[in-house]
Amino acid sequence: MKKTNALERQRSVYVSGAAGIRQLIPFAPALLEQKAKEKMSPAAWAYISGGAGLESTLSANRSDFDRWRIVPRMMRNVEMRDLSTDFFGNTIPAPFFLAPVGVLEMAHREADEAVAAAAAERGIPYIFSNQASVPMERCAAVMGNSPRLFQLYWSRSNDLVLSFLQRAEDCGCSALVVTLDTTMLGWRVRDLDLGSLPFLKGMGIAQYTSDPVFQRLVDEQDDGNAVRPKVTLSAINTLFSAAQHYPGGFLQNIRSGRALKAVRTFTSLYSRPNITWADLPFLREHTRLPIILKGIMHPDDARKALDYGVDGIYVSNHGGRQVDGSASTIAALPSIAEAVRERAPILFDSGVRGGADAFKALALGATAVGIGRPYCYALTIAGSAGVTELLDNWMADFELTMGLSGCKNLEEVRHAHLAQGG
Repeated sequence: MKKTNALERQRSVYVSGAAGIRQLIPFAPALLEQKAKEKMSPAAWAYISGGAGLESTLSANRSDFDRWRIVPRMMRNVEMRDLSTDFFGNTIPAPFFLAPVGVLEMAHREADEAVAAAAAERGIPYIFSNQASVPMERCAAVMGNSPRLFQLYWSRSNDLVLSFLQRAEDCGCSALVVTLDTTMLGWRVRDLDLGSLPFLKGMGIAQYTSDPVFQRLVDEQDDGNAVRPKVTLSAINTLFSAAQHYPGGFLQNIRSGRALKAVRTFTSLYSRPNITWADLPFLREHTRLPIILKGIMHPDDARKALDYGVDGIYVSNHGGRQVDGSASTIAALPSIAEAVRERAPILFDSGVRGGADAFKALALGATAVGIGRPYCYALTIAGSAGVTELLDNWMADFELTMGLSGCKNLEEVRHAHLAQGG
């Protein structure tokens, strides 16, 4: 794990620039996004960058950060700065983690495995996506002892859930992140306009097709009443894509029809809208991992989660992809932090685009801050090296913001003064 401080990072960029050597990815968030868009297919761009409905939540996640202003303090000794913190039993170099993002093969052919390698290189925790393009075992193999967690979408099959839990434990995951806000897909208009859902092409379901319980469920699937699409060029492309993504030989997958059967099995199991608080003891009974609930946006839900004995609260609105018109996460954070009162760690994501955003979230009660779309954009532009460079940039940006605001460690950040304005 390589660690450099902010001034060393800044200096190296300028020295390289003087020699005519530019960095792999842009520093400015808007330019990073634009460069990634230029490299992505329309379907990939729609899936990764889009939000629900009018995308007002997507917009609010960003704009509401401006309602809080950092008030720097002067004449404080910040020569020695420490960004490290505890994260579910691991000491990490900065209060960041890589949030779960599905179907990363749409961003880069090396997908989750490239992100895992970058996270391990910098010692930043990575939450394996339930909708990954690479099985969790392959990602864990490139991470060594670096911290990793597993995101769970609670499917209609408890047998499959139990299999995922066991695999996550075997992969060395330090916690389970249960996503609550995606029991159904939101009304994502960019995807709908393109008629594009990557799962139907066999993309983003590697955790399933690599699972023995899922394979048993495929065998048990009654395919007799399956809807058969009209034979078109697009339908044939979908068939070929599913066959390419399914384990085994392409021609055998075409002949057997098993790849499409696996897709249909996945769509029948994917989400479970009837999950309630009463189901949580099932998870506690069947895993030794700490349980984090992702998608908490109301303080009463945070209190109830603690009453049920969960180990962490994850404030997130899924990056604005689920409920159009939802509150932004930065608006929801203070009341949730007040309800939790440091009884459990608070993870936070959605709308974060740099060090100042992270500073504000930590000052308002977050324990650690998730990076989402920006690392997808860096992955698109420059693969694993792009993600590594993005992490270097974020850590340097945060460290400089922290020091220039008069804070030398995270404890002081958590007591920093923010003014309301903007």
